[in-house]
Amino acid sequence: METVTLNILHKNIMKLMDDMAYLKHLLDEEYELSDWAKKNLKEARKTPDSEYISQEDMEKEFL
Repeated sequence: METVTLNILHKNIMKLMDDMAYLKHLLDEEYELSDWAKKNLKEARKTPDSEYISQEDMEKEFL
């Protein structure tokens, strides 16, 4: 088993801090849907719920 020194702990903690900062940056980012995604979303919202397959039916078919 490797001996853990303060330097190794410090290095690992600094790496974790960098990773957390990166994740925070990703979560704070203001993304916008592409035109393709907006078009598909608009079409999906026009589709009546009756045309969709229920979760239970999907599970029966695939499980």
